[in-house]
Amino acid sequence: MSTELNLVLLGPPGSGKGTQGERLQADLELPYWATGDILRAAVREGTELGRAAKEYMDRGDLVPDEVIVGMIGQRIDSDEAADGFILDGFPRTAPQAEALATKLTELGRELTVVLLIDVVDDEVVRRLGGRRTCVEGGHVFHVDFNPPGQDGVCDIDGSELVIRDDDKPEVIRHRLEQYHAKTAPLIEHYDTHSLLRRIDGAESPDAVADEIRRTLATLRLEADEAI
Repeated sequence: MSTELNLVLLGPPGSGKGTQGERLQADLELPYWATGDILRAAVREGTELGRAAKEYMDRGDLVPDEVIVGMIGQRIDSDEAADGFILDGFPRTAPQAEALATKLTELGRELTVVLLIDVVDDEVVRRLGGRRTCVEGGHVFHVDFNPPGQDGVCDIDGSELVIRDDDKPEVIRHRLEQYHAKTAPLIEHYDTHSLLRRIDGAESPDAVADEIRRTLATLRLEADEAI
């Protein structure tokens, strides 16, 4: 293993990938890229790949894997990512994983580890289904973790708290079905390549962060012993 740390974060919606990605970004001083952010930035900046992506998006079509991989490749092949990177939201399927591996090989890079933040479906539904959003300012509360002082009323601006469509249990279950259908082969793919490490995402954010740190420290130790 080289000194660079090239990480991919996997996990269902509501698993806390974003929270852990931001912590890792601060701890490791590496760029943290959510794929949607890369896509929007390329479109906004009007790069060649960004213009190509916009054409697909304007037609309501999915942006092809090769365009997204090209954008990610440009970010990876930059001074910003000289010491590594944290990728969240890509790859989502085994073919995308193959395409990413090919691009990394072209750049003389390879993945260090794929961290799967594992959370069971019922916990995801509890986390996402418990969110309440105020209609005025978009402030978010949670019935279990951050309840408002008065049921159904925003503490900040007094407006009504509602359940967004995305946070309705049937919608969350559908998203989870999609995740399992697409991601199960991806998990198997990375497991076969000995890159996957499972992290118990049911624990508190601090405990999850500690487990990730221990996992990365173990990988570093194993790499040092292999030299």
